[in-house]
Amino acid sequence: MDYKDMKLKLYTGCDRGLCRRGIGRQDKQLNTYDWLADVPGNTDVTDLVEVQFKNTRKGYYHNVNKLDLKKGDIVAVEASPGHDIGVVTLTGELVMLQIKKANIKSADDIKRIYRIAKQVDMDKYYEAKSREHGTMIQSRQIAKDLGLNMKIGDVEYQGDGNKAIFYYIADERVDFRQLIKVLAETFHVRIEMKQIGARQEAGRIGGTGPCGRELCCATWIKNFISVSTTAARFQDISPNPQKLAGMCAKLKCCLNYEVDDYIEAGRELPPKDAVLKTKDSEYFLFKTDILAGLVTYSTDKRMAANLVTITAQRAKEIIEMNKEGESPVSLVEDGALPEEHSTDLLANEQISRFDKVKKKKKKKNKPAADASRNAAPTGGEQPKKEKGPSGEPKNRREGKDGENQPREPKKDNAKAKEGGQQKAKDGQPRQPKEGGQPRQAKEGGPRPQGKPYRKPRGKGPKEGTPAPAAE
Repeated sequence: MDYKDMKLKLYTGCDRGLCRRGIGRQDKQLNTYDWLADVPGNTDVTDLVEVQFKNTRKGYYHNVNKLDLKKGDIVAVEASPGHDIGVVTLTGELVMLQIKKANIKSADDIKRIYRIAKQVDMDKYYEAKSREHGTMIQSRQIAKDLGLNMKIGDVEYQGDGNKAIFYYIADERVDFRQLIKVLAETFHVRIEMKQIGARQEAGRIGGTGPCGRELCCATWIKNFISVSTTAARFQDISPNPQKLAGMCAKLKCCLNYEVDDYIEAGRELPPKDAVLKTKDSEYFLFKTDILAGLVTYSTDKRMAANLVTITAQRAKEIIEMNKEGESPVSLVEDGALPEEHSTDLLANEQISRFDKVKKKKKKKNKPAADASRNAAPTGGEQPKKEKGPSGEPKNRREGKDGENQPREPKKDNAKAKEGGQQKAKDGQPRQPKEGGQPRQAKEGGPRPQGKPYRKPRGKGPKEGTPAPAAE
């Protein structure tokens, strides 16, 4: 194919189905893709606009001045009192669906948009935002001094700096009337207190879940539905609190995502207490794969033994046969073994396939030993034993044919007298213990002078040493 003279078409805008206007110029949480952004006349359907503020706080306003607003524009909106600064996140027909989802029924809750933010508005906005962290730290200390059992998680200043919203978490009802007075006197702004839960706090802070994706409460979840351990039981998930809990230390919201599918698929499975009888033995339920519709049975009720995996339909057929007094030859239909579908990529591989066995290097015999090593010991030093090629001391010598032969035992230099006494260092005989027999001299003669005494190795007495008599 000749690529030189080929005319390539350049795709721009919404030609490939993903419109850049739908994504917009914003990095806020709870982002909504506007899939109607490229539809002509979409903004003429309604004048409602969705505006987002700090973290997950959103508001809905009327575009009474007919401004040409697009996703990502910074606008000044009506507030009580003064005005606030936010970012446009959605326009057109989808805004009405968002209002319905947010359960906003009163028309008074929907205010109006003043204008696109000017530089003066932005200067006030940045000045107010710079005071939020210091205000939060100071307000926590004030609440602690007042003895209130509450945690102030975040502080948000209004765009013009006339009002501050304090988000707090409390397990019980808190009387913060005195706290509001102290905060108003300290920061000289209008105070508004909003109580949030642990899930709302995690959504405002944001983060990454154990699945590797951004938290759902920080991306698209607005209304939090209660989650119970029943959802985990339907999905056959181990009730491990560490795995079931999310970043907010509550049960994960994603447990409710697939619970309906698991409930519907679980109705097709056989009863858990059903015992399948064959001509050879009885089978008990060991585990189930709910979505795949497979059940595994074991011949032992308490452990895995002779596991057989069959379909849920086959298990129901065997249950009906047992009710009629019939027993199949095996659980598998027609005696054929089921096909094993391996889902593990390393099922047929060994874990130690990359491990290399390290071979020990053998020490080579040196042609000539050092003279100092073979020299006679002086003083209290002992002669070092010569080591063989394997590192072990040489206890054998070569015979005439070159074969290793055992060494002859050393002859006794001196024998101890029967019942005699061994002399000590000072020349005096050592007295035996009461009720015992005198200690015999060791084989090989008396210990030379200057040589340190060492206890014999081994737990039991040496051969030739009589055991002490009982008292």
